[in-house]
Amino acid sequence: MSPTYRIASIPGDGIGIEVVAATIQVVEKLAKTLKTFDIEFTHIPWGTAYYKEHGRYVSEDVLDTLRGFDATLFGAVGAPDVPDHISLWGLLLAIRGPLQLYANVRPVRTFPGTKCPLNTVSSGGIDWVLVRENSEGEYSGQGGRSHLRQPWETATEVAIFTRVGIERIMRFAFETARSRPKRLLTVVTKSNSMRNGMVLWDEIAAEVAKDFPDVTWDKMLVDAMTVRMVAKPQSLDTIVGTNLHMDILSDLAAALAGSIGVAPSSNLDPTRKNPSLFEPVHGSAFDITGKGVANPVATFWSAAEMLSWLGEKDASKKLMGCVERVCAAGILTPDLGGSATTQGVVDAVCKEIEGLST
Repeated sequence: MSPTYRIASIPGDGIGIEVVAATIQVVEKLAKTLKTFDIEFTHIPWGTAYYKEHGRYVSEDVLDTLRGFDATLFGAVGAPDVPDHISLWGLLLAIRGPLQLYANVRPVRTFPGTKCPLNTVSSGGIDWVLVRENSEGEYSGQGGRSHLRQPWETATEVAIFTRVGIERIMRFAFETARSRPKRLLTVVTKSNSMRNGMVLWDEIAAEVAKDFPDVTWDKMLVDAMTVRMVAKPQSLDTIVGTNLHMDILSDLAAALAGSIGVAPSSNLDPTRKNPSLFEPVHGSAFDITGKGVANPVATFWSAAEMLSWLGEKDASKKLMGCVERVCAAGILTPDLGGSATTQGVVDAVCKEIEGLST
């Protein structure tokens, strides 16, 4: 009997609503065509509209609600008339931290239909996996403000690095590197100037490395890493860094590969005690919301990562194959230089999926 997966759908804001709807069409088509699994999406209306009605971005039982599902497919959060720190902490960070989705994984590669803008890469383009510590570091929410509206007004933002937090993300990163052909890991740091938390980060990286003698690893200061990503992209494979550092570097990586419009991400609890969350990187993009031209590929890829995480690796590969063939055929949204609509891409991918049954 085929397994049935229950997925929480949180479209959120802006084009998140459009790309999640597009992805649900594609994944349901895949399930019906392959007949190897069933999937049920349940819509959850959290987002800025919910905030304006209820005064909060999520319901009070947010964690218990999500724990009732096998995974979450998320769109985007953010609106022009709500400060970003309110929307982000109100929705996405209200889920990531409490559910301990501590591994944010962002595969980055030059995708069919995109062109790597670097002349420093070979014809094969970029193929990296970026691992971001997702639960502490610079985004811990510790700190505060005092002496408001005085000349000496003070704000503190405290970065927190714990041994358990660093060790678990390092082990995850080394395991990820071990699973890839190059078995190469680069640890991003800033321990020359951040002499406490980042020195601990370096020390634990060296300790964990001893358990992975088959993985080659090196260490790179985050500022020098930006240069290496541009100048020597072929020297990189798997990359691990802190919450802030990898938030920035992963967007750079997506742009270097060709487009942030195709960049996926996974927010994982590697212990599998809590359901993981999968989302595109691009954000709510209110400048194109409602125009029907949002690129759904990043969300398709995020859904493929979700299927793989749930154990449907063959279905994941087949979905990505269909998406890649559509992009290679030039059926692209305007951000990639094409003229297709969001639904046009959906229709083309669904047609490719139909071909899987023949």
